Amino acid sequence: MYSISILRRKSMQSKIYFKLITLLTSILFISFWIDMTFPQTLNNTTESPNRFPRMVHEYFVRHLKQLEETANKRRSAIKTAAEAEAYIRDVRGKIQLSFGPWPEKTPLNPRIVKVIERDTYKIENIIFESRPNFLVTANLYIPKGRKFPLPGVVGTCGHSVNGKASEFYQSFAQGLARLGYVVLIYDPIGQGERLQYPDENLKSKIGSPVQEHLCAGNQQALVGESFGSWRAWDGIRALDYLLTRKEVDPDQIGVTGNSGGGTMTTWLCGVESRFTMGAPGCFVTTFRRNLENELPADTEQYPPKILSLGLDMFDFLAAMVPKPVIILAKKKDYFDVRGSETAYEQLKHLYKKLGAEENVQFFAGEGYHGYTQDNREAMYQFFNNITGISNAQKEPEIVIEKDETIWCAPNGQVSELNSKPVYSFTKEKSLELAKKRQKSFTQEELKQQIIKLLRLDNLSELQRNNPTPEYRYMAHSYGRSYHNRNSYPKQFCVYSVETEPGIFAIVYRLSDERMMSRPPKENKRAVLYIAHHSSDAELREEPLIKELISIEPASVFYTCDVRGIGESKPNTCYPNSFLDPYGSDYLYAGHSLMLDKPYVGQKTLDIMRVLDWLRECGHEEVHLVGKGWGSIPAVFASVLSNQVKQVTIKNALTSYSAVAESETYSWPLSCFVPNILKFFDLPDCYKVLQEKKLRMIETLNADGKPIANQ
Repeated sequence: MYSISILRRKSMQSKIYFKLITLLTSILFISFWIDMTFPQTLNNTTESPNRFPRMVHEYFVRHLKQLEETANKRRSAIKTAAEAEAYIRDVRGKIQLSFGPWPEKTPLNPRIVKVIERDTYKIENIIFESRPNFLVTANLYIPKGRKFPLPGVVGTCGHSVNGKASEFYQSFAQGLARLGYVVLIYDPIGQGERLQYPDENLKSKIGSPVQEHLCAGNQQALVGESFGSWRAWDGIRALDYLLTRKEVDPDQIGVTGNSGGGTMTTWLCGVESRFTMGAPGCFVTTFRRNLENELPADTEQYPPKILSLGLDMFDFLAAMVPKPVIILAKKKDYFDVRGSETAYEQLKHLYKKLGAEENVQFFAGEGYHGYTQDNREAMYQFFNNITGISNAQKEPEIVIEKDETIWCAPNGQVSELNSKPVYSFTKEKSLELAKKRQKSFTQEELKQQIIKLLRLDNLSELQRNNPTPEYRYMAHSYGRSYHNRNSYPKQFCVYSVETEPGIFAIVYRLSDERMMSRPPKENKRAVLYIAHHSSDAELREEPLIKELISIEPASVFYTCDVRGIGESKPNTCYPNSFLDPYGSDYLYAGHSLMLDKPYVGQKTLDIMRVLDWLRECGHEEVHLVGKGWGSIPAVFASVLSNQVKQVTIKNALTSYSAVAESETYSWPLSCFVPNILKFFDLPDCYKVLQEKKLRMIETLNADGKPIANQ
């Protein structure tokens, strides 16, 4: 009886469970039906969706991993001294392809403006010209009571606001001088006494040294210059001056620096063969580690084409082999010490093949980023073992000078001595290039220039191998109110179009009925709007979209987020960094420079592949529209595609020349095409597109302010 009672009870429970499950299923079905039928009432937040926040990041990581693996295999295949020497020669040549060509060496016109006498050394405050009327401020530390000539060292500074006067950098310069080295340490561009954007109080009007570097360096790309080369040239000319001094032994010349100075030390080891020993601090890791760790770097730390040439940071030190080099790292540095260890192992392999394994060393100090005493002492001991100038194991006592004591300019800024700022050189080159450029172009001529400069050589291969890109339908895209203006359609759907492996352009299609699959082939003509920052936000806020829908009611309306904006806006680096000068958008633009694959070119490829997809959808004619950042790839795609029959751009840049010839500007590096002003400018594209009924609305100047309403 007990068993029968239990069975009955379980049967009743099963019926109850079944009814509950049926009820819950019904509720879910009704909720889904309401959601699908009345999407305007649900999920109607102002926050734009972002379903691919790491797409761009992982795309770049994959590329860097592949390049690193290929390069590592090449180095590991080196078995003989002859093979090692061939590799080193190849590296030296490739470095010159990135950093060259160099300018003509002009007179240094050095002058000693002050001498400071100290117990065991003296300091000469010196000004020289690395380029005509481009003043460099430096301190020359000369030991007393020594027999000359002595080993010399060029000291390079990190991102200190006060440049060579920073305690870290005074310390290593003074420490070396007390040990018997002649040391020339100079201010970097945008730091110390060399601000490029000083205000009336001789303070930077744009911010930190990083801001000065980005503002001066990013615009240089447009005229084919590299800020890393400019910075390295200062170091080369500093060496030129050091070698004029009778106190210096030209056969024993070192270079050292930390952080940004570690960068310059590394680059100088690669570009200048007269250095006989090097000690870069708190910089050398691998490009992949920096990228994986979402670490942006200054413009000078993104050498153009360097990754496409198959080189890594430590290859600049490989150019020194078999000369002595020590990599200085910190165990808790944001420059990943794992990459520093990798660099050391890769270099050791080359040194070993040449029988000089003892000439490469690695030291990782305790603590965080900085040229701290333990790292300085490792540098002293390394240089001492090479030169024999001292057997000291510890740093001598250091006495830090006041900034004013070691100033070279009367009030601590060369701007008061009429030193030319970097941006004035950029302007001059832009004007020179304009005089030499072709004056008019056919559409076909511009096509070839765009393909070449934007590195779109793979576009035809993609189109040939896969004429119609793969795409996905984003089923759960309902719930946005794009129909809150009378002229808007009431439904929309979202597609992700794969423009190249791992990259998706997100395409929104507006319609009067809800769609759950591929677009119907019902209209020959379509409007494709390329978003400035977000299709979702602009569909809700941009008046131009409302206007376009109303004047082209028979055309199907699409919007597009190219890579790196909208639904693939990176959430990397630090929170909400996308629009910051040192944020996520800049991170990938910088890596695009090193890959010799302009970011704006990648976005143009996205548009071209979306146009291929639209053709498959039956849209043989496209009115291509671009706004803001989106206007630049939209213009390039409009020139390239015969499918585009009409063009409208809003908030487009007047010209790249306007940026190159301005002191300051608001357009980001991600919108720039390296060396474009040698060949053509945006107005050349605008002129050609007049044949496609180009309409320009509220064109923007270099500072992002409207200059015309058309």
